[in-house]
Amino acid sequence: MERPRPQAPAARHGVRPSCVVVTPGPWANLLDFFRQRFIAVPASTWQARFASGDILDVEGHSARPTDAAAAGKRLYYYREVPDEPAIPFQEEVIWQDEHLLVVDKPHFLPVVPSGKHVRETLLARLQLRLNLPDLSPVHRIDKDTAGLVMFSIQQAGRNAYQGLFRERRVTKTYECIAPWKPGLVWPVHRETRIGNAEHFMQQTEVPGEINAITDIAPLEVTGDWARYALRPLTGQRHQLRVHMHALGLPILFDGIYPVLTPEGANDYRRPLQLLARTLEFVDPLSGEQRRFESRRTLMPLEEVPPAC
Repeated sequence: MERPRPQAPAARHGVRPSCVVVTPGPWANLLDFFRQRFIAVPASTWQARFASGDILDVEGHSARPTDAAAAGKRLYYYREVPDEPAIPFQEEVIWQDEHLLVVDKPHFLPVVPSGKHVRETLLARLQLRLNLPDLSPVHRIDKDTAGLVMFSIQQAGRNAYQGLFRERRVTKTYECIAPWKPGLVWPVHRETRIGNAEHFMQQTEVPGEINAITDIAPLEVTGDWARYALRPLTGQRHQLRVHMHALGLPILFDGIYPVLTPEGANDYRRPLQLLARTLEFVDPLSGEQRRFESRRTLMPLEEVPPAC
């Protein structure tokens, strides 16, 4: 009989702890293991986490830096980002029932904790605000993209909702603002292979078997700019941004395509003009037809700055 997986400690301030398992090695103690396992994190940071009780064993007891680093030992640790900047935009709950939560995400807000974003993420905010410690996203969108994100509220039924996306049983539509190219024949059905570019932040179209399919059509045109409807039939990283760039239609205010801009403070005046507009599917638990639509809007075409 399979041994049940240990349950992680509860979230703090809406942030779940990370988990690490001690690997075999010549570790003098737990502090030595953490120092060498996470070489980018200063030893003083780990010392402070031990001192504040932010490193726990599977029973929820505080671990000590001098404890033996036995191979296979499972530990949990809480991360804090000093001076984590607040994202000055608020998410909106579109739908909530016993199993499902659908949220309208603002631009600039990451979905899950990563890197320098911990508390100021959609997941952490919602866990804290709605008191839903078991909340988990069933799909992702980029932090630069606004619009709909779907969450599973409890473990029961979670795999069924995740399966909707794995098996491509969700109809997703996006909208974007990009240059108008009258010479193209619309609508566009683009089938390519997307792979890694030279820089890890970027993807690109590469030779090989098709793994990215998008339908694209203009919704309205004003001068040199248009608002487009995009329907991704696959879910590759940056798929819509890559396909629009490959057509010579980079999305307005895209800081990754075609030119990667230096990472730094967010420019809240120039949000990426990409919106996850709708999600439509048959609910795998109730059998009901579901359709959700974002209440957010993109920049009016007549307000696009002339220098763009």
